[in-house]
Amino acid sequence: MYKRLYAESVNTPERFWGRQARELLFWRRPFKKVLNWKLPHAKWFEKGQLNVSENCLDRHLTSGRANKAAMIFEGEAGDVRTLTYRQLHQEVCRMANALTALGLVRGDRAAIYMPMVPEAAIAMLGCARIGVIHTVIFGGFSSEAIKDRVNDCQARVIITADGGWRRGRIVELKENVDRALAGTPTVERVIVLKRTGHEVPMVEGRDRWWHDLVASQPSSHKAKAFGSENPLFILYTSGSTGKPKGVLHTSAGYLLQNHLAMKYVFDLKDDDILFCTADVGWVTGHSYIVYGPLSAGATILMYEGAPNHPEPDRFWALIDRHHATILYTAPTAIRAFMRWGDAYVKRHRLDSLRLLGSVGEPINPEAWMWYYTVVGKKRCPIIDTWWQTETGAIMVTPLPGVTPLKPGSCAMPFFGVVPKVLDEQGNDVPRGSGGRLFLAKPWPAMLRTLWGDDDRFRRQYWSELPGYYFAGDGARFDKDGYLWVVGRIDDVLNVSGHRIGTAEVESAIVSHPFVAEAAVVGRPDEIKGQALVCFVTLKNGIEATAELKEVIRAHVAKEIGSLARPDDVRFAAGLPKTRSGKIMRRILKEIAVGGVVKGDTTTLEDFAVVATLQAEE
Repeated sequence: MYKRLYAESVNTPERFWGRQARELLFWRRPFKKVLNWKLPHAKWFEKGQLNVSENCLDRHLTSGRANKAAMIFEGEAGDVRTLTYRQLHQEVCRMANALTALGLVRGDRAAIYMPMVPEAAIAMLGCARIGVIHTVIFGGFSSEAIKDRVNDCQARVIITADGGWRRGRIVELKENVDRALAGTPTVERVIVLKRTGHEVPMVEGRDRWWHDLVASQPSSHKAKAFGSENPLFILYTSGSTGKPKGVLHTSAGYLLQNHLAMKYVFDLKDDDILFCTADVGWVTGHSYIVYGPLSAGATILMYEGAPNHPEPDRFWALIDRHHATILYTAPTAIRAFMRWGDAYVKRHRLDSLRLLGSVGEPINPEAWMWYYTVVGKKRCPIIDTWWQTETGAIMVTPLPGVTPLKPGSCAMPFFGVVPKVLDEQGNDVPRGSGGRLFLAKPWPAMLRTLWGDDDRFRRQYWSELPGYYFAGDGARFDKDGYLWVVGRIDDVLNVSGHRIGTAEVESAIVSHPFVAEAAVVGRPDEIKGQALVCFVTLKNGIEATAELKEVIRAHVAKEIGSLARPDDVRFAAGLPKTRSGKIMRRILKEIAVGGVVKGDTTTLEDFAVVATLQAEE
């Protein structure tokens, strides 16, 4: 089955994708042409019209799924809510009417900064229903990060909450929004969900409570039809420069490829309950909590809090309590579960599980085997998936029951995906040898551009080798043709499955008044995958102290968010540089892992700097 469909998808992609689009999506107006490809810009399903929200909700109301659970939600405090497809449809209609009442129209932007509650998905789907482009901002980001993203896309509205729950404490979401709004001139209105109930300031004329504005709206709304390439969302991701990139995804192609992944990668059954542990602030939450599962008529389990609250068996208790059948989580989480011990897993039956998934970064074979043996009881296949914010959907993966599994390999390309592992000259490297990962053909869910910066889009993804999309990862094919992705090869680190640009962290450190210069590198970490190590040169007269290290760590967390808090801050009188002034991060990486500096150092301006750093190690 796989070989036949894959061959069709790469040899006659327009026939393959055209058939899938007609079978899996509900169209208001049929498309005329499957693909218009003018490198690097793709237009999929031209002249077709649909509505993403309608595909996720309305069509299920007449298919026998109206009273099926669309979302099962459990809050950190143990509160549980279930929304059927009919109930979710009504709430999304209210949100669409509320946004319309505020004057938002197609093409406007709305920022969503929410806890992991159903209202986050309701806000997303409400935007999609009226053609408003949403940008979801991860709830762990700081006010500075909110400001940067809101200003880049010029959002008119922010949808947030008074707070969220995390390890028994309130995450001050509204407070962060208020601080950001001091520097966001385009924001006109703020919609605030009452989640925690603690007192927050409300600005008259600007701020509206969700329960006043949204809940009072009519529960019916006629979805508008938009072109297949109508922008759906902007999602910001770290780049190798300090400024996050606004990745733009459109409607039909993105929805189709994620729907198809639900069918084949997750092998979706009508009674499945999918527990995807990602936050909606990341692309995994967009694709496999909201748009993919709901378009396919699945039931989603959504959890608000931390995986180890009140104890490290919270996920396993959730799975047993709600009979989840599919678990899709990150290697970082798996390694944390391993560290906490098997006993927490063995407290629970987990007999409802039939499929396990891994996402966000390469999974090491040891963690894969533990996941398979301890969590899956050696009976659940593991889908180890490789994809990116930019790809929009799963790109390389085993298919359960079809692909023989290899611990640590993401296996085979999904339909329509043509990965290449190439050397510096653009030649295929021999099987077993490492190279850089490229994609050779356009795919429906691919990013269309970077918001407001098409030049950067061309440079970042399409300039490395003419005609190829550059993934930024190192990889190899083994003798059986299985793909092994080894991680980032640029200045973007993968920390706990989150992409963090070193330049962004360096900018945050240098913004501290005591700091003259900083360089950030990653070192291997058995839990996070990569840990952030910061080499910091202080201004003259500033004393290097243990207290100042903590101050700098806290400063980075304030500027970017707690996910970017450095694991290690090392003070250095100077940084290793070439004579042209470029910091030699390769040397810092070797020092960070406690190794010996190897390779060519002839371009160093001052050899004493390296000796000093090693002596302090």
